[in-house]
Amino acid sequence: MRLPLIAPSDLTPEQQPLYDDMRKGIASNFNAFVSQREDGALMGPWNPWLHEPAIGKAIWNLTLAMTANAVLPDNVRQIAILVVGARFDAAYELYAHIAVAEAEGMPVERLATLVADLKPSDLNKEESVAYDLAYALCRGGLLPEPIYRLALATFGQKGTNELIYLVGLYSMVSTTLNGFDVPVPEHA
Repeated sequence: MRLPLIAPSDLTPEQQPLYDDMRKGIASNFNAFVSQREDGALMGPWNPWLHEPAIGKAIWNLTLAMTANAVLPDNVRQIAILVVGARFDAAYELYAHIAVAEAEGMPVERLATLVADLKPSDLNKEESVAYDLAYALCRGGLLPEPIYRLALATFGQKGTNELIYLVGLYSMVSTTLNGFDVPVPEHA
């Protein structure tokens, strides 16, 4: 861990409102995994965001907007997020979203295949399109036209937009986690 966790008692006046907002959002949206230390210090990507509150607030607002305006089913979202986490080998991202996917009933065999950076054979059509789009974008370069058209036919424009933005957001989250060497919490 390259940035120390910030105990709530050590927050600056600039950090405090962001901390309060993130803690509230984490409690309602990201509670399937450990996201804070016993003293309330935030772990995962939230800690680096607190270290730079102006940047962190912008990223947090994007995260909230992506959650509040979601039109894609959560299983499709989780497939895309796990593809990104696997491509970046982002330990905390994989830890957190494996927990979310397990809580939503995703089979362990599928999870194991996804985190191995492979396409599971049991995906439904929507999940398969999400996998292909996320995988292609994570490789870099222009999204191939057939994948884009298939996403449009499957999810419509709004859903396709969401999927592209989701890959971008979680690429940034994964880069943050890897750049700051954010560890996975100890399992209880």
